[in-house]
Amino acid sequence: MPVTSLELAKVAALAADDKKAFDILALDLTDKSDVCDYFVICTVSNNPMMDAVVEAIEEKVRINCHEKPLSVEGRAGSTWVLVDYGSVVIHVFREESREFYRLERLWGDARHVHLDLEGATPEEDWVVEGEQFQDMPEV
Repeated sequence: MPVTSLELAKVAALAADDKKAFDILALDLTDKSDVCDYFVICTVSNNPMMDAVVEAIEEKVRINCHEKPLSVEGRAGSTWVLVDYGSVVIHVFREESREFYRLERLWGDARHVHLDLEGATPEEDWVVEGEQFQDMPEV
C-alpha cells in the first residue's frame, strides 16, 4: 500500500531526529506549490553528521515507505544537501547555510506540521503568519 507524502515526510523527519539533526521543521506546501507537497528542513553541525543524516533518511524511507529518492544534490562537502522524493523534498543544512537561505521565511505562509520529535523546532520559534500549523497524524 503506498504511503502518503505526509507519512513520507514524517519518516524522513524521524530519521533525521534519530541522527541528532536539530531545528527539524516540516512545511505543508500542498496549497502553495505545484512542485512538491512537503518540505522537511533540518540542521546539522558538521559534514560527517550531514552524511549520517542523509544516509539515515534514505534508508528509513526505503525500508518504511518503499521509496528511493529521485535525486540527491549537494553531497561531497556541501553545506546543503537536498533529497528529492518528488512529493517531499528534504533539505539538510549546515547552520550557516540554513541561516543564509532561510527557507522557512521564504515559505513563511506555508502551514507548519507539528512534529513530536526531540530535535523539532520549538513552536515558539516557527515563522508563521497567524496560527497556520497542523498536527501530524500517526503513521
